Amino acid sequence: MAPLKIASTVALADSQRELIRAAVPGAEIVDRACRTPETALELIAEGCQVLLTFIVPNDLEDRAPHLKWIQLLSAGADHAIGALKSDRIAMTTGSGIHATAISEYTIASMLAYAHRFHLMLRAQIKHEWMRTGAFRGNISELSGKTVGIIGYGSIGRETARLARAFGMRVLALKHDPNTHRDPGWCPAYLGDPEGVIPEKFYGADQREEIIRESDYISLTLPLTEHTRKFIGAREIAAMRPGAFIANIGRGEVIDETALIEALRAGKIGGAGLDVFEKEPLPPESPLWDFENVILTPHMSGANSGYMDKACGLFADNLRRFNSGQPLLNVVDRRLGY
Repeated sequence: MAPLKIASTVALADSQRELIRAAVPGAEIVDRACRTPETALELIAEGCQVLLTFIVPNDLEDRAPHLKWIQLLSAGADHAIGALKSDRIAMTTGSGIHATAISEYTIASMLAYAHRFHLMLRAQIKHEWMRTGAFRGNISELSGKTVGIIGYGSIGRETARLARAFGMRVLALKHDPNTHRDPGWCPAYLGDPEGVIPEKFYGADQREEIIRESDYISLTLPLTEHTRKFIGAREIAAMRPGAFIANIGRGEVIDETALIEALRAGKIGGAGLDVFEKEPLPPESPLWDFENVILTPHMSGANSGYMDKACGLFADNLRRFNSGQPLLNVVDRRLGY
């Protein structure tokens, strides 16, 4: 039998190749940094049964007749689902590898808002010494506050674990609120794989209810036809006057125009935004200048150990693939994630 051929459109470190080889001894690994669909197709055209990638070109199926499985390096699959015309090729996501970095980012965003770091940094840039009295009445603590986590996947579950450590009350919304367990990939001792942390679970039609209950809202939704503008004007109107919303999923899950109107009018406390409807965020967007917005350029998942974690998940899935076991993080194309 010919050895399994694995192609990676990301250049791998020696330690990462060894981790993959240990999972499937004798496998042939070809890795090359590919920045465009065209360069990815050049690599894929050399032949492979398994592909490790961020990039899924539109004509992939035609150019890769022997490809059986794509392991995405992203948690979201919205950019890849449309490229496949049939179910011939299995697809799995990198869900779980971002959980630590993004959940820490989310908590950091909430802490920065609660302790008014965003205002102090602006004052620092202008060389302004702000008196304690200007902050005393506005600074709050996370302890005792309620966080509503909308999208209870791997990132939402690790955010819940950290929020609980800060003494927060945790609520969660998920596609099926009656199924609490997470079957996806999760590093040991992280997250909430059994779904025991939230005080209460909500379904998609209860989003106004969870929003009304929350001082902080964390959006960790994938982008699908069902989640586009999931948080619209009605949901934003349900937010408490001082509430803070953090979005690290996809920009299109919020009605950005409605959010801007609420921020400008002071109807909500603030927002921490890592994703936007248009990226890069246009220079003319008012979001750049709102004092109550903490804004970052879609980098919440970035961390120096990203590919090590990704290859750990990939190795686990390779063992399953090679032995005929069910893969982890399989994309359900009907749901879009």
